[in-house]
Amino acid sequence: MNKFILFFLIFNFLIGCQTVKEKTDEIVKKENEKLSTFIGKPVSNLKSELGISDEDFLNESGNKVMIYKTKKYGIPCERKFEVDGNEIVIGFISKGCF
Repeated sequence: MNKFILFFLIFNFLIGCQTVKEKTDEIVKKENEKLSTFIGKPVSNLKSELGISDEDFLNESGNKVMIYKTKKYGIPCERKFEVDGNEIVIGFISKGCF
């Protein structure tokens, strides 16, 4: 009987982990869809939506990288946007944003 209870608990744990992973993947997908709307748009669109970046610097390609940092549920979130010389957003990386 104890083996059955142990199996049941492990099974429920694994199902719960899969559910959390699926929900997390869905949130990340939505975040990436939202951020991808800035690609090919002027940096002014980005600034009007997210405000002034927390940090910015020029990368090795000579493009500006704008970093936005937030915290949600105590988890740090960092969004980096690459902007070309014409002030057009050409890429982004989102890390830890759920």
